[in-house]
Amino acid sequence: MNIHEYQGKAILKSFGVRVQEGIVADTVDQAVEAAKKMKEDFGSDWVVVKAQIHAGGRGKGGGVKVAKNLDDVREKAGNILGMQLVTPQTGPEGKLVSKVLIAQDVYYPGESETKEFYISVLLDRAKGRNIIMYSTEGGMDIEEVAHSTPELIFKEEIDPKVGLQAFQARKIAFNLGVSGDAFKEMVKFITALYKAYDATDSSQFEINPVLKTSDNKILAVDAKVNIDDNALYRHKDYADMRDTAEEDPTEVEASKSNLNYVKLDGNVGCMVNGAGLAMATMDIIKIAGGEPANFLDVGGTANAQTVKAGFNIILQDPNVKAILINIFGGIVRCDRVAQGVIDAYNEIGNIPVPIIVRLQGTNAEEGKALIDNSGLKVYSAILLKEAADRVKEVLAL
Repeated sequence: MNIHEYQGKAILKSFGVRVQEGIVADTVDQAVEAAKKMKEDFGSDWVVVKAQIHAGGRGKGGGVKVAKNLDDVREKAGNILGMQLVTPQTGPEGKLVSKVLIAQDVYYPGESETKEFYISVLLDRAKGRNIIMYSTEGGMDIEEVAHSTPELIFKEEIDPKVGLQAFQARKIAFNLGVSGDAFKEMVKFITALYKAYDATDSSQFEINPVLKTSDNKILAVDAKVNIDDNALYRHKDYADMRDTAEEDPTEVEASKSNLNYVKLDGNVGCMVNGAGLAMATMDIIKIAGGEPANFLDVGGTANAQTVKAGFNIILQDPNVKAILINIFGGIVRCDRVAQGVIDAYNEIGNIPVPIIVRLQGTNAEEGKALIDNSGLKVYSAILLKEAADRVKEVLAL
């Protein structure tokens, strides 16, 4: 589950991580009032107006602006609120901005120059360990740094038996080139950041940039946080941070029916029970000359209700030319799945695309007979090759 920058900063702050302070606003008037509060708290007329969407690269898209006075805040907040912000991570359609964060100016002059770093904590799935990834080249062009000069990206692997050790935090601070008070601040920052990541069951904490201020404070200017959905039952307060307006509407609808759904760009919808089988089904579709339009796992208890919900979600995609249902009858009997398909089809009415149902496992033959005798525009299969051939046939129609 992705959350907004202001929410990620609130989590970080609760674990002792120093952050760029700010107030979230839904309207221009609220943005102006927030800027007034920032001046009261920090004594500066300057603030940063930051679009709050679930995507990086906001600055490049015009979603982050410095405002030097209240009139400037009103103008820039008015321009950003309601805009369709396009960044390298949103795709060409962009995302609607409904909130802005009015953040304090942290690039003030002082005894030393400011410096931006990149620090993230994430899971290395290949090694089964958390890593801290960091670089001296923080800022908007970190992707280009990773592409052109990967030697400037460092990684520190964390042993899960002992967690982050003090010497590792010092090593990271040393490699980032900070010294004196900034070194001590950086060690504290890294230690608190890792604690926040670990305690919240997150899959990613990305801070870009981490800023060394002119008076040698270390703080998070941004926060991109992804919390593991599977652990949300342990963090009810974080679950409330979910912003469904930032998610694909069909994926939101699927989650309400306890379906695992991810929209793709193809022309063949697929409905399966099991993530591994879903991956195999997408391979089948490609072998047959099609492209998968989605990943949809109905789980181990496929019935008329889940099949109907799956149909309704898949059929919202205008690119879908056929639907392949691929069910292994282990926990669930194939004849019950077949009856569920028939009942769902009859309840929905006329389905405008052909449906291929491949059933294998308990009572597969009985399920195939039900499909064949239903009189509906549904094609049955038992073998994977049969299913692939059927997909090829219907796409050629």
